[in-house]
Amino acid sequence: MNPVVFIAAKRDGGAHTAGEIAAWIEAYVAGRIGDEQMAAWAMAVYLNGMTPEETAALTAAMIDSGSRLQRGVSTRPRVDKHSTGGVGDKVSILLAPLLACSGLDVPMLSGRGLGATGGTLDKLESIRGFRTDLDAAEIDRVLSEVGCVITGTTLDMVPADRKLYALRDVTGTVSSIPLITASILSKKMAEDLDALVFDVKCGGGSFMQTPERARALADSLVAVGRTYGVATSALLTDMDQPLGRMIGHANEIDESVAALEGRGPQDLIEVTLALGAELLVATGVAADEAAARGLLQDEIDSGAGRETLARMVAAQGGDLEAPRPLAAVSEVAAAEAGWVVAIDAKALGLAAIDLGGGRKRQGDRIDHSVGLEILVRRGDQVESGQPLMRVFGERELLAELDLAQTVQIAADAPPPRPLILI
Repeated sequence: MNPVVFIAAKRDGGAHTAGEIAAWIEAYVAGRIGDEQMAAWAMAVYLNGMTPEETAALTAAMIDSGSRLQRGVSTRPRVDKHSTGGVGDKVSILLAPLLACSGLDVPMLSGRGLGATGGTLDKLESIRGFRTDLDAAEIDRVLSEVGCVITGTTLDMVPADRKLYALRDVTGTVSSIPLITASILSKKMAEDLDALVFDVKCGGGSFMQTPERARALADSLVAVGRTYGVATSALLTDMDQPLGRMIGHANEIDESVAALEGRGPQDLIEVTLALGAELLVATGVAADEAAARGLLQDEIDSGAGRETLARMVAAQGGDLEAPRPLAAVSEVAAAEAGWVVAIDAKALGLAAIDLGGGRKRQGDRIDHSVGLEILVRRGDQVESGQPLMRVFGERELLAELDLAQTVQIAADAPPPRPLILI
């Protein structure tokens, strides 16, 4: 293959065949195509896009670059959920155990924080002893014992994505919809699923900030997912304010446990039930959305979901009951009375990183004890001096972060905005 010709074809808008894309990815993983050539091609894709057929071929080539999870002896439907990333998004930690005790197997391969958005694996590592580096045999063991597992991708799964993603991160091509689609689906399809649901976040605290971009990504993910015979669907959910009250790691685990004990924020529960219902209906476990929501709520009310989470944590080496220390607490108060009309989710996510709860450079250590608790929601009426949030971290940073500016207060109430956009 001539790399110059291959890159030039995409720059001119010309389509690649599935065979050409497969050969290109195989050569890149083998080292015959250099990073500078792949970077040029990724930029060409970013500027010119890909056809649905090209996106599907890229996904297939990335899957074929490594191994896949194998089915064990279980005959239960195998499902997963993927979120495109949001501030305070801890749905996976609730949903995996709820689906497991509802009759499904959930081999959830998750990721780490990216930009202002938090990562499920980083949050789970605030649990003492919890392992996120399971190999394929360990994944199969936990799945057979508990029905769900949340871990990172194994080293021999989808190496093309691991290599290409690192390159996209430094070349400004992360937001390309075809490249996002292939990156996400190559990992999910390697799990050998029966059904998959996407939570595509939309708003200031997400990568897709407009409904149009979010819808385009959702359509791409669903279309390519269905080419594999997997029942694939997507919901667009609001990320103009954080999901739930907590932003961080240890505090988000605490909030997840509270939610499984029936004490969770309503918005977190609503998104969890909506996504879970999609999978229960798709696999035939529930006849319709109402029945599916009822089944999931029963697992919360009975304590089965919380018990299953504890069993999964133990099977992965952790202790859910061990204390999770939080940093010293300070409050940020409203400077005026009025109505909360906006909460800057992205700024709050970045503030959590500044507190030490995220990585500014690859290899940075995370302080799991820091974070924020947001005490108000868009549409709330507040008084002057009323606490808007609690901050877990160094008091000296508060003035520098200027967190009061992340909550906009006005004289009039804002119009309602739905949590689930479609």
